[in-house]
Amino acid sequence: MTTPVAGEGGVDAYARLAELGLTLPTVVPPLAAYVPAVQSGNYVYVSGQLPMVEGKLPQTGKVGAEVSTEEAAGLAKICALNALAAIESLVGLGRLVKIVKVTGFVASAPGFTGQPAVINGASNLFGEVLGEQGRHARSAVGVAELPLGAPVEVEVIAEVA
Repeated sequence: MTTPVAGEGGVDAYARLAELGLTLPTVVPPLAAYVPAVQSGNYVYVSGQLPMVEGKLPQTGKVGAEVSTEEAAGLAKICALNALAAIESLVGLGRLVKIVKVTGFVASAPGFTGQPAVINGASNLFGEVLGEQGRHARSAVGVAELPLGAPVEVEVIAEVA
């Protein structure tokens, strides 16, 4: 059984974003030799998204040291919005069938083990905006460093019609 797209009884992502008072940001330009998202068949692979806001990181540092779990979860939410923007720019959210997989990377201070709580920021955003279509498989991984000193990075695989 396939999940319906917005026009076929699924969640209208645009309406939900508006109801939640959220606006899709401009797609974050790549920091190196890659593209923000690429489509292969019925899947869109979104490159790792940092919590960039208007071209800048609102916060840097390690989660569990300079950045709290709650602050990092908020940053993961920004990463998720940036991922939705990348999907929108490539194929449009109206074609989104399902968020299939989310991989979250958390720049972690030694001993920090709360990576799942951090990446909940992204997972919860996908659920709030997309309902059942936003439920996904997930990995939450602690890492030593992320680009530009970002506390969190999120990549996404999405199915599209």
